[in-house]
Amino acid sequence: MGIHETVTVKAASGSYPVHIGSGLYGQLAELLPPAAGRGILMTDENVAALYQDQVLAALKQAGWDMIAVYAVTPGEDSKSFANVEKIAQDILTKAIDRRTTIFALGGGVVGDLAGFIAAILLRGIGFVQLPTTLLAQVDSSVGGKTGINTAAGKNLIGAFYQPDAVVIDTDTLKTLPERELKAGYAETAKYGLIHDSAFWDWLQENGAAVLALDNDAVCHAVARSCAIKAEIVALDEKETDDLRALLNFGHTFGHALERAAGYDDRLRHGEAVAIGMVMAAELSEAMGLCPTGTAEDVISHFQKLGIPVRPPFSVAAAEMMDYMRYDKKNRDGKMRFVLLWETGRAFVGDGVSADTVRNILHTAFAGIKKV
Repeated sequence: MGIHETVTVKAASGSYPVHIGSGLYGQLAELLPPAAGRGILMTDENVAALYQDQVLAALKQAGWDMIAVYAVTPGEDSKSFANVEKIAQDILTKAIDRRTTIFALGGGVVGDLAGFIAAILLRGIGFVQLPTTLLAQVDSSVGGKTGINTAAGKNLIGAFYQPDAVVIDTDTLKTLPERELKAGYAETAKYGLIHDSAFWDWLQENGAAVLALDNDAVCHAVARSCAIKAEIVALDEKETDDLRALLNFGHTFGHALERAAGYDDRLRHGEAVAIGMVMAAELSEAMGLCPTGTAEDVISHFQKLGIPVRPPFSVAAAEMMDYMRYDKKNRDGKMRFVLLWETGRAFVGDGVSADTVRNILHTAFAGIKKV
């Protein structure tokens, strides 16, 4: 089986394992909780062509009665009320009970959608994450955030619903397009920037090896990312204080960029977060919070790896400011940002000057063609 690491998430609502390693889809019978009844596989059309048969066979071998497979269209548009209603209504025709488990095989879209459906069916049925993208492996599959998109913004309707287990087979990254791999790497780098300067230093030395899919490097990067997220989730599962909000570093700007793009192919989520982290670091510097050169350190690292640091299109500052007002971290109508004291140490800042934010936006969009 090769390298196999396990991280335990100890959330207030319950603990569960996150298994990380190569070839783990062949070990599902050993890694998952004992089969408890019926199973449902949710995936997308691209992932289904690659891994559906293998995973279905492994789950059946483990004793699950697999009663349905749902393969949605790839992309953020699938995280919709329409899909929730269509899939949930169909599942309810299959005589499920609370022991029924939904297995989410795919990236963040599949995991978010499947988890939300699992949370609302019978007020909660079984849920297992089988993430196939680097972004989902290091971020969205761990921690229990589920949700869908609306016209008002991304992930504004959802639930905190922890999985029963997460199995990360790093072999799936071999079929991931390079652009998706780099987008996921941005979320990996986030953990070093907000919480672990030693990990950030390690990534600066080994980031190229991670993107080259060196097995040892990938397993370490994924395991360390999951461990940091598990530590934060254990202390603040439902974002009742500002600790878990630190995981949103770069997301205030990033989500606004995604919305401006209409969630289309011009900008992947991880790319938006990478650009957003650069902007958040620049904002931190502009406010005199972190050492001069911090933002340039982030820019240099991403540029060496071919990860975007500026938006591919321009948006009016007023439009971006309007989008950012919907951010879930905001309080009493005031924008709040995750900012850096230094590499590896972040906090949520209140009372950020709108003029300072506008200056950061003008810098980011300087010389870029408008949408």
